[in-house]
Amino acid sequence: MGDSVKAWYDMQEEKSMSEREIMDAKHPERAAVRIFEKEYPELAQEFKNVQAEMYKTFAMKHLDYGLNNIALGGDLNNTNDKNFSLTGLCIRLTDKVSRLKNLLINGKNYVKGEGMEDTFLDIANYGIIGMIVGRNKWK
Repeated sequence: MGDSVKAWYDMQEEKSMSEREIMDAKHPERAAVRIFEKEYPELAQEFKNVQAEMYKTFAMKHLDYGLNNIALGGDLNNTNDKNFSLTGLCIRLTDKVSRLKNLLINGKNYVKGEGMEDTFLDIANYGIIGMIVGRNKWK
């Protein structure tokens, strides 16, 4: 086989994609997760640990407060009621950010169990609740 023909075949082999590369091309988010977890295993695991903690907190608070706490007595299928609910979430988030700012400035908290970690957890959960309400899944 001549050099130019061999070079052409070599180039074709390089162009062919593995099954994983094909799947990665179709689903880049899966590729990103797989690569991230391989390159940063400890960070990936800690993120999952925090997510589990968030979910546990969300579940416990949801059982304490119920659906109406977010729906504010309205019908979230109604645009005005949904916007009212999202406004309430925005106010709660503003309160949490203010608390976080105050904790950073003062360097201490006066309410036991409501430090920076708790505040970040609340902020993250309110963000997710806002997404659930926005996607019409708060039922």
